[in-house]
Amino acid sequence: MSRTSRFSSLTLASAIGLLSVGVALADGGRAMPQPVPPPYIQECASCHTAYPPGLLPARSWQRIMAGLDRHYGTDASLDAATTQQLDAWLQAHAGTYKRVTSEPPDDRITRLAWFERKHRKIESAVWALPSVKSAANCAACHAGADQGRFDDDNLRLPAGLTPPQRQTWQD
Repeated sequence: MSRTSRFSSLTLASAIGLLSVGVALADGGRAMPQPVPPPYIQECASCHTAYPPGLLPARSWQRIMAGLDRHYGTDASLDAATTQQLDAWLQAHAGTYKRVTSEPPDDRITRLAWFERKHRKIESAVWALPSVKSAANCAACHAGADQGRFDDDNLRLPAGLTPPQRQTWQD
């Protein structure tokens, strides 16, 4: 390989590397980091959306993992090895970007300022619909929630919306 070809290959590899870092940062920490530990899907996602760890700061994840015996009204206890594995993964990928500037009340993603701002037009009756159940059920409206995709372009309307609620949804 000539010196020019090696330089071109190195330049191309560097550009691809920088682009991939830019894409990773552009998602704002919401994308699900890979690989996902199997217990995260088996244990956590069996009851609710497998939230990308970047949606909460490290301290919130610490409290959540330390309180699994009283996890939002449910005993979600895990064995010590699994708890340690998941805690390490959550800490390594916890949110540090501008949307996660503080710990939300009760360590709830739905109580973060950006979440409340993005969902401010949604009536409380919508959260109570059988097709939604609660604000924590991201997958009710965000088809890619389990991969950390929450963009507004791919929203689906939950069943049971009234005509006025549908109109608000489309605004």
